[in-house]
Amino acid sequence: MTLKSFLKPFFIAALVMLSAPALAAQKQVTLKVQNMYCASCPYIVKQALSSLEGVEDVQVSFRQKTATVIYDDEKVSTAALTAATREYGYPSTIAAQE
Repeated sequence: MTLKSFLKPFFIAALVMLSAPALAAQKQVTLKVQNMYCASCPYIVKQALSSLEGVEDVQVSFRQKTATVIYDDEKVSTAALTAATREYGYPSTIAAQE
């Protein structure tokens, strides 16, 4: 057995381990948010969602009563997103997901 053939499995394992973060998918979800009645509501919803690890961007529309979230699905789930808004008094449901 040559040194090259002996080390080949280790190089393959190292490549797989190093590429794992690249497999994490950035996703986008739009939440339909209830109870947004005043100008400060979108700010509170944005803060609730932004505080979660894995959330990369949040855009809240007071007019449409939605929050569009870009997130890392390896770090946060849609269930955690809806739970965060609910915890702050703004129940939400998934309106669209990409």
